[in-house]
Amino acid sequence: MGVVIIDGSTVRNFVNDESHFQKSVDETFAKLDLNNDGVLSRSELRRGFETLRLMEAHFGIDVVTPPEQLSQLYDAIFEKFDCDKSGTVDREEYRSEIKKILLAIADGLGSSPIQMALEDDSNSFLQKAADLEASKLQQPSSV
Repeated sequence: MGVVIIDGSTVRNFVNDESHFQKSVDETFAKLDLNNDGVLSRSELRRGFETLRLMEAHFGIDVVTPPEQLSQLYDAIFEKFDCDKSGTVDREEYRSEIKKILLAIADGLGSSPIQMALEDDSNSFLQKAADLEASKLQQPSSV
């Protein structure tokens, strides 16, 4: 587990850096696409969101969420991602929704830096945003 300090601009800059953002989202999409058919099924997307453990803890205390409530949550997430209602989520739909989520996080963070503990996960978009910002700070300035 690592600790990073981020604010809304950290996340926004990551999203606005098209090459880094697209590469990160495409890598995550590829890992979720277990059968390599180029789209995410309901179960593939659900597995990806289950790893985020959205409903498992509340301020560090484990909570038990009824299975039917979890199914409703994951179905609603899938419906939101499946913009064209095709029954699958393609790479562009996935990228578009992840962008919306991250920009909402950026808006929520605002300009006040916060310290955040992140699990060691190479797929974490927030970790990638913090890493991108750190790499830019380490570059020598051209004066």
